[in-house]
Amino acid sequence: MTATVLIVDDDVGIREALSDLIASHGMQAVTFGSAGEYMRAAKPEGPACLILDVELPDINGLELQKQIAEGDHPPIVFITGHGDIPSSVRAIKRGAIDFLTKPFSEDDLMAIIRTALTEDEKTRSERAERGAIEKRYLSLTPRERDVLPLVVSGLMNKQAAAELGISEVTLQIHRRNVMQKMAASSLADLVRIAGRLGITGSHSRRSGEPNE
Repeated sequence: MTATVLIVDDDVGIREALSDLIASHGMQAVTFGSAGEYMRAAKPEGPACLILDVELPDINGLELQKQIAEGDHPPIVFITGHGDIPSSVRAIKRGAIDFLTKPFSEDDLMAIIRTALTEDEKTRSERAERGAIEKRYLSLTPRERDVLPLVVSGLMNKQAAAELGISEVTLQIHRRNVMQKMAASSLADLVRIAGRLGITGSHSRRSGEPNE
């Protein structure tokens, strides 16, 4: 899928120059004259990065970064005509890939764009993997969800069965089902998968829950 570079800058000359540069490197460029235009636009489904000017006509680029921090927005590369160290430090701490002061070289910008796109591809891959894991987790029965943290905590079958108040044979059946449904090839693999879900330890049987 073709990479997309989103450009938010109120200077039409800068937008056109960056678009031409990016197109010459086989990438797609989409430009916006303000933060509001960017926020209203549909976001690309493939790898992308956001080139964001600090000074915009509606809100400051740093404020936009703060507003979109919790969403699925692409990595940010800041550009500015009058940058300062405190602003660049804030931007980097919030996850920006880099902070460039105009004028900057084309080679430097393209190198940073490639870094941002690589970062976005990694994030998208991790997000897709987590989505698949969460979908598999939702396929577990309530009892299998009880068994999962006990298994990954390292308890023996006998100990886990006692924790849940069920027979060891029943525990083994649930454990096998958990391994299959979570597509785990080994216990170590199941521990890794559970870790992605934030499941790392055991818990006791909930009060009033029936035995099986």
